[in-house]
Amino acid sequence: MTRVTKKSYKFAFKSAAYITLIASIVLALMLYLGTDTSLWIVLWFAIALYSMSFFILQYRVEFFIYRRIKKIYDDVSLLESTSFQNQPVTTDMVTLTREIEKFAKDKKLEIETLKVRENYRKEFMGNVSHELKTPLFTVQGYIHTLLDGAMEDKNIRKKYLQRAAKGVERLTYIVKDLDMISKLEAGELNLEYEKFDIVELIQGVFDLLEMRAAKKNITLTFDMKYKPIDVWADKERIQQVVMNLVMNSIKYGKDDGTTEVSVENLIKNKVIVRITDNGEGIEKQHIPRLFERFYRVDKSGNRKEGGSGLGLSIVKHIIEAHHEKIYVESVHGVGSEFSFTLEKSK
Repeated sequence: MTRVTKKSYKFAFKSAAYITLIASIVLALMLYLGTDTSLWIVLWFAIALYSMSFFILQYRVEFFIYRRIKKIYDDVSLLESTSFQNQPVTTDMVTLTREIEKFAKDKKLEIETLKVRENYRKEFMGNVSHELKTPLFTVQGYIHTLLDGAMEDKNIRKKYLQRAAKGVERLTYIVKDLDMISKLEAGELNLEYEKFDIVELIQGVFDLLEMRAAKKNITLTFDMKYKPIDVWADKERIQQVVMNLVMNSIKYGKDDGTTEVSVENLIKNKVIVRITDNGEGIEKQHIPRLFERFYRVDKSGNRKEGGSGLGLSIVKHIIEAHHEKIYVESVHGVGSEFSFTLEKSK
């Protein structure tokens, strides 16, 4: 306790000692020189004491802050150490307190952000592991069964090889999608812009997915009859976007339902493509995370509909690579609407 007290009052002890010593010397000099009026002695002593106290305290405080507070600044990297070399050290404790409080607030926010990212990283790694593990174990199981003797039966051999091939195909699909997302994020996937009719492209997607929709008796349709609408974008990538969104509407749509697409004009030479379904919809808490890799609204692990779990993430990256926006609106039990903007061809 004594040691702590000595350290705490070291600054005050030294400052008081310096003032007392110099004040005593000045008083002694004034008495030595002598004057007839003691009032003048008191006046001059007061002025001298005030001036000396100001300079001594100012020097001591600045020295204290420079040695102690600067060390705190340097330790927490609040300010660059070079900022103290070309200007006097401030004695404004209010400013210092404000800066340290701001630093603490920023650090708290940074720590919380890092925690969220760490949780996302763990979840992402778990999802990747799960998505890869399922087809790998499937392929491994069929191959081991064949090696253990089932290969001799021609019918079993063909059936198991076909199933193993489907597992490999799923693995390839996941790896290709991950590779595409990585390239899109790194800006390594070059977009080949061209003029094309977005209405014709959407109709082409309807034709490709017609049989898949027919299995659930879902109608793929436009909201009205459209004339050609030319846009300026990467045709192949936009087809992939429309394909993924329409396929999702079929996957999660109700039997005997409808997937409806509209193309509307916006300001600044833009159009917005809306893909609306009357399926099961999405609960509100899931919407902010829909475009994350491998994020699934259905946590049951059901993979009956297939897919890599990367479709919406790829859609988002492709649209953002075009410097456009993608939106989602959904009401659970009513349906969902995904929409994105494109630039019209000039």
